[in-house]
Amino acid sequence: MSVGGHGRIRFGDCELDSQAGKLLRDGRPVKIQPQPLRVLSVLLERPGEIVSREELRTRIWGEATFVEFDQGLNYCIRQIRLALLDDASKPRYIETLPKQGYRFIAPVDGTANGTERDVAAERTTPAGEAAATEATGPLERQPGETEPEERRPVPTRHTWWIAAGIVVLSMGSVAVYNSISVHPARINYTQLTDFTDSATAPALSPDGRMVAFIRGSNYFMSADQVYVKMLPDGEPRRLTDDPRLKYGLAFSPDGTQIAYTVLEFPNWKTYTVPVLGGDPQLLLNNAAGLTWLDPRQLLFSQTRSGMHMGIVTGTATRENFRELYFPPHERGMAHYSYASPDRKNALVVEMNETGGWAPCRLISLDGRSQARPIGPQGPCISTGWSPDGSWMYFTAAVDGKRHLWRQRFPNGQPEQITFGPMEEEGVAVERDGRSVITSMGAQESAIWIHDSTGERSLSSEGEIVADISPPSFSAEDKVLYYLLRRESAGSATELWRMVVETGNAESGKSEAVFPGISMLAYDVSPDGKQVVYSTAVPGGKSQLWLAPMDRSSPPKRIGDSGELSPHFGPRGQILFQMTEGSFNYLEHMNPDGSGRAKVVSYPISNIQSISPGRRWVMVMAPLSDGSGPAPMAIPADGGPPRRICESFGTPVWASSGKFLFVPVEFPTRDHPGRSLAIPVGPGEALPEFPPQGIPPRAQASVMPGSQSVPRADLVPGKDPSHYVYVNTTMHRNLYRITLP
Repeated sequence: MSVGGHGRIRFGDCELDSQAGKLLRDGRPVKIQPQPLRVLSVLLERPGEIVSREELRTRIWGEATFVEFDQGLNYCIRQIRLALLDDASKPRYIETLPKQGYRFIAPVDGTANGTERDVAAERTTPAGEAAATEATGPLERQPGETEPEERRPVPTRHTWWIAAGIVVLSMGSVAVYNSISVHPARINYTQLTDFTDSATAPALSPDGRMVAFIRGSNYFMSADQVYVKMLPDGEPRRLTDDPRLKYGLAFSPDGTQIAYTVLEFPNWKTYTVPVLGGDPQLLLNNAAGLTWLDPRQLLFSQTRSGMHMGIVTGTATRENFRELYFPPHERGMAHYSYASPDRKNALVVEMNETGGWAPCRLISLDGRSQARPIGPQGPCISTGWSPDGSWMYFTAAVDGKRHLWRQRFPNGQPEQITFGPMEEEGVAVERDGRSVITSMGAQESAIWIHDSTGERSLSSEGEIVADISPPSFSAEDKVLYYLLRRESAGSATELWRMVVETGNAESGKSEAVFPGISMLAYDVSPDGKQVVYSTAVPGGKSQLWLAPMDRSSPPKRIGDSGELSPHFGPRGQILFQMTEGSFNYLEHMNPDGSGRAKVVSYPISNIQSISPGRRWVMVMAPLSDGSGPAPMAIPADGGPPRRICESFGTPVWASSGKFLFVPVEFPTRDHPGRSLAIPVGPGEALPEFPPQGIPPRAQASVMPGSQSVPRADLVPGKDPSHYVYVNTTMHRNLYRITLP
């Protein structure tokens, strides 16, 4: 297969053989798909020059309209960077020029299209360390060098906004962890799975011969299925057919069973499935993240009330039962625990009072010492021990990027092991103590719109950040607002807006509303004239700010006590989530920060959204019997809540206020899930819901006038036929990383 050109083009330690259609590194083939290889070939024809996205469309995809072009090109660029070990934030090969195109910036030597070339690109910047994915076996990786970041021009207009952006960004961005980070001298990578989608959450059998994993992009609360594979080259085999949300895989001591956690509302339950196949069986109720201390004694998480989850130990019949550790806040959830080989300590992965992942903790299993933070000071999602207990391993996000770390037990300094554009999730330490298995890969996201003309991608230069504040429509659905991270994972999360009005000549045009200001969450006022947003403060409490959308005056800070999830309420009030003691509450204040008070006296878990008419605040809140929580609608002026869903979910409102969308089937790797669009009466009058709320997998007949919409995670427009969604493409596989 020829990808264009008739020769060999050399750059760095790589070489493109255009005639054979191969990419080589040090003479060995590098795994890359044909379409990304064609894009790379076009860029290499004119090193140092800008190649526009439109030219790439014409050269690679042809003249015909191709509705998935933007997502397809973004995917190709991402795959090229992975193959070349390039970093978008500090590129040494492919530079992105927003709204213009791409430029190959490394020196090139060789022949392309029959012409001898020896080109030094005009601009080069160093690459960060990166992991590799090669088809032919392990790859040796040497540490890179650190050099100053690329300089960027500073606009001269709106200078006070630039200053404000710098101040707020310095408060809102995550600080780089300042402990000693040792770059390993040599790390080998061996690919263990080769899926076109993803494999996550690896768990090793006691004899080290099998690995279990979830085949899907979500390592936590996934509706995808459990698989098992013999190492190193066995065929992956599916073990479950379970639509419930699940996480936390662990082998039994004899290696014959795999335990996993499911959310079976209102409880967390642990099931086991035979590694040879068979029906899952309930092992323990009110138990999550379960592992074995010995053939009888278990280590697991359980809830006391609401969402408050801690670490306990006991047998399957709850004999020899003891509570070991509970987070201090009622919203805190200790989801995972991993015992040290001597069974004296355990590493704990937990969520904090806001529902985000916290740094890991080290707890004592014999009660002789207090729990303390451990590992890198960033959100920690998985951990493990070396077989001799001398090392602790973590996957944690520091400076916005999730990588593998280690720390010598008990008081060593955290050391970063992996670097670069690919990120890691999961830690399964092998029996020899010299290697770990983790899930490695990358993701990209784009906004798609569904309307009467069909579905199409809306271009977005960066990562859509929608976990706390999803995109939102303006009045009449003419403009879409969203949070966007443009460059590296640690850069500012800015508020952007895009024209989405059908028939408008400027449809698809986008811009940053407040360049440089990093936001956690936002809400635009119903008249579109103001925005209220929250920012993070490293080492401090989050803040609330109020600003005019036309940037006619500087933003005004109206809260600095840890306020979260701000929304405009009725009569111009500001609604927000606030922690008091060990509970979270729904509170309000005046636009100048005065008049703070609780909206309702009972606690909530977290705010989800608000209705367009500002009558209802959608929250997760404990049930009256202390169980739960469940999705509720709380009157913005106070009053008893209305239960919406029987189980976990995020109801969202149509921009017109005439429909409430309730997810009833969770998305999987091969299905987008499903929602019910439930009609709402005049003045946002909610209909009568079933006493326990809408059940999972409910059909439209459950509520009069409802319609099924073939997507679970969406941002509704004015009616069920008009919505947008964030399409996240994730490609992860399992790798064995041999440690230095």
